[in-house]
Amino acid sequence: MWSLCVVLNPLLFLLLFGYCPSVTIRPKEGWQVYSSAQDADGRCICTVVAPEQNLCSRDAKGRQLRQLLEKVQNMSQSIEVLNLRTQRDFQYIMRMESQIKGLRSKFRQIESDRKTLVNKNFQELKGKMESLQPLIPVLEQYKTDAKLISQFKEEIRNLSGVLMGIQEEMGAYDYEELQQRVLNLENRLRNCMSKLTCGKLMKITGPLTVKTSGTRFGAWMTDPLASPKNNRVWYMDSYTNNKIVKEYKSVADFVAGVESRTYNLPFKWAGTNHVVYNGSLYYNKMQSNIIVRYSFETGRVVTQRALELAGFHNVYPYTWGGFSDIDLMADELGLWAVYATNQNAGNIVISQLNPDTLQILNTWNTEYSKRNAGETFMICGTLYITNSHLTGAKVYYAYSTKTSTYEYTDIPFHNQYFHMSMLDYNARDRTLYGWNNGHQVLFNVTLFHIIKTEDDS
Repeated sequence: MWSLCVVLNPLLFLLLFGYCPSVTIRPKEGWQVYSSAQDADGRCICTVVAPEQNLCSRDAKGRQLRQLLEKVQNMSQSIEVLNLRTQRDFQYIMRMESQIKGLRSKFRQIESDRKTLVNKNFQELKGKMESLQPLIPVLEQYKTDAKLISQFKEEIRNLSGVLMGIQEEMGAYDYEELQQRVLNLENRLRNCMSKLTCGKLMKITGPLTVKTSGTRFGAWMTDPLASPKNNRVWYMDSYTNNKIVKEYKSVADFVAGVESRTYNLPFKWAGTNHVVYNGSLYYNKMQSNIIVRYSFETGRVVTQRALELAGFHNVYPYTWGGFSDIDLMADELGLWAVYATNQNAGNIVISQLNPDTLQILNTWNTEYSKRNAGETFMICGTLYITNSHLTGAKVYYAYSTKTSTYEYTDIPFHNQYFHMSMLDYNARDRTLYGWNNGHQVLFNVTLFHIIKTEDDS
């Protein structure tokens, strides 16, 4: 609108140029005159200002400009409102996007958890199947044994039929002889069954990790002579400066950490090679070659006796050290001590002990260096020796106390946690108990059974 008035200024100036003296304009009606004069040529020179805005507003173009301005203002307001709505919608979309991302993350987590759970269940099932695998050759052997037993039973039935026929024809003439034959067959059958308890080590599988606890070194065990209902577990952490034995009523309580009793031994132990046998704990007294028998029932030492000439306090330990000079163990044939002496040039010595008095019943000298052995265990009177306590270890040497002979073997086992500080056989469970770098583990063993009858000998 101001631009329109400026355009009119020259026209009004020309109008006033020739007629300045006679023009009389009231300020309210148009131009406002502040002063007037004549130049040298006689022309009128006036000083004026533009008319008031209300005069310009009467112009048609001014009204159009005003309407256009109003439309522009309305459009600006509409754009501002639209901008506010857009910002609000954008914030809503941002929140929705965040929620969708959260849902997507949750779905991915659920899918991952499902896959993990399925994989875990599959691995557990696979582990169970692998643990059953060693039983196949044993079951196959049992099938053969069962056939032999069935033959015995069939022979007994046949003899019983012959006996009945002879009794009917001849009376009681050969009855005693036939009865003796029946008794002999029954005795052979019993002997056959009893021989199934022993066998030659063929394979070691596992391990099954039962629990993770304690230090890198320690021992845990059950009693091989306990009744089937007695499944107590004993736990001895560390290899030195300790005399606390923890007892658990079952393996389940052991896993859950539910102690049933604690024993405070009168002497600290050395090493990790202890054994529980027929209700008593047998262990090596610290810094000595003395073997201690501690009764869990009475809570006191029943017997203690020095193992003559045996090295102790890391003189002849296993490869990992830890005062493992004297190793006490049990199998189907009784209680044993494995150690080394200067007289046997530091090689392993095997002694069978009287469980009550700890006197040595018999001794065998081997040619295997005690310091080169990772661990040892007895099965059916045969000592099995591993060549290391680290990864890659295997059962490398076996010495039979029945024949006083040895053989080199190649029976690997999985040292899952890289450091084995205890490995002992339990005849009742037919398993190896291990302490594997702070993990309590179990190994399955496969034994080969050879059944001989009187006719075979």
